[in-house]
Amino acid sequence: MKIIIHNHGDSLASDFQKIAIERLERLTRFSIPIESIDVDVRREVNPRFGKSSHRVILTSHGSGPLLRAEGSGFNDLAAFDEAAEAIEFQLRKRHERAKDIDRSTVRKLRASRG
Repeated sequence: MKIIIHNHGDSLASDFQKIAIERLERLTRFSIPIESIDVDVRREVNPRFGKSSHRVILTSHGSGPLLRAEGSGFNDLAAFDEAAEAIEFQLRKRHERAKDIDRSTVRKLRASRG
């Protein structure tokens, strides 16, 4: 999986790139094909935004589903964590739906008893 980080505004935290890559690499456990993920980091300079001045948008590209998640927080890492949780939740839902659950045997058992 290719991870592309775009920064708009101030500089990122020193360990942001390392943490982002580690966290997004873990998403491969759901076995859903994702070729690349764009990490878009923005910072609002308007003081009215206060605790939600940092914003991170994650967008997936590839042969799998198009996933998009946003997070906002008081710093880059907090906003990234919120967005990563949202995209992980979307992947988990898709993974659960893709499981093949065969309930025909339970129906046959009920029909044979009754």
